[in-house]
Amino acid sequence: MTYRVVQWSTGNVGKWALRGIIDHPALELTGVWVSNPAKKGLDAGELAGLDREVGISATTDADQLIAAKPDCVVYTAMADNRLPEAIDDLCRLLRAGIDVVASGPVFLQFPDGTVPPEVTGPIREAAVEGGSSLWVNGIDPGWANDWLPLLLSGTCQRIDRIRCSEITDYSTYDNPLVLFDIMGFGAPPDHTPLLLQPGVLTLAWGSVVRQLAAALDVPLDSVAEQHERFPAPEPFPAAGRTIGEGTMAALRFTVSGMVAGKPVLVLEHVTRLRPDLAPDWPQPAGTGCYRVEVTGEPNYVLDLKLTGGDGDHNTAGVAATAMRLVNAVPAVVEAPPGLLTALDLPLITGRGLVRTG
Repeated sequence: MTYRVVQWSTGNVGKWALRGIIDHPALELTGVWVSNPAKKGLDAGELAGLDREVGISATTDADQLIAAKPDCVVYTAMADNRLPEAIDDLCRLLRAGIDVVASGPVFLQFPDGTVPPEVTGPIREAAVEGGSSLWVNGIDPGWANDWLPLLLSGTCQRIDRIRCSEITDYSTYDNPLVLFDIMGFGAPPDHTPLLLQPGVLTLAWGSVVRQLAAALDVPLDSVAEQHERFPAPEPFPAAGRTIGEGTMAALRFTVSGMVAGKPVLVLEHVTRLRPDLAPDWPQPAGTGCYRVEVTGEPNYVLDLKLTGGDGDHNTAGVAATAMRLVNAVPAVVEAPPGLLTALDLPLITGRGLVRTG
């Protein structure tokens, strides 16, 4: 069966998703939505960075795409700084009977216990009204801290703690809004960016630990967050800007599922703008990795090194986020209506993607 798909936005993740849809044997690209009028009318092949045209032109007309009733929309529009608008978009698509796989808002990957019912209620109502499904995922929050640790857990006799970490250099991450406005890199130590405002880390990654808890039948007492910052020892260039001496140049945070005062399920990020910063913090395998540590019987440390075709680990992370969504389209379309989590879907594989020629 072939599924008719619309790509919604063509930014960092959207470009990779668009490329994945075009090349996927089970998917047919039927439309591309863009917010930038300068992209209107451009061929999807050009927007995907391919060396060929595919005969589908981008549009800013959402009504036209919705009226065409695609089977699924791959929604990768920025949601972090426009939550109400993103939720409105998703509800509109669901009410129209269109299934959606989305990269955000990230708390929707497993919202129960993380956000109140009044946040998810309209989404669930829209899904019921349209008989459609929404699945939010990616690589982090997403596959690197849902199915990757859960696969390891299936070979354990006893589990005392699971720690899922992203340890990477963000100096080549091409998203200034996220790096500087949301995360606060390059800002003075007394500045509190959006990400570090009280409760925001738990809003973004609390869903990770609550989903693991649900999957492993762990009744959590609470979810706790912590963070620490490391200043630039001198000015240096990173991500197209100069990071001033004394401003934030590295960030470490944890979001922990607590039981009897102990962290049992832990999400950690160690983010640097230069590899030598904060030398006492955890170090990556390669230039960037996802790490799963299981303490119990047996003990595991799994380092997942990732590299894009251009040799950059950040390229690989963005591509993995996109393809986690694209490859899930058939499973989400075939799933019952509702707000889905990774626990509701079968194992998503790269079926049909092996190149034998």
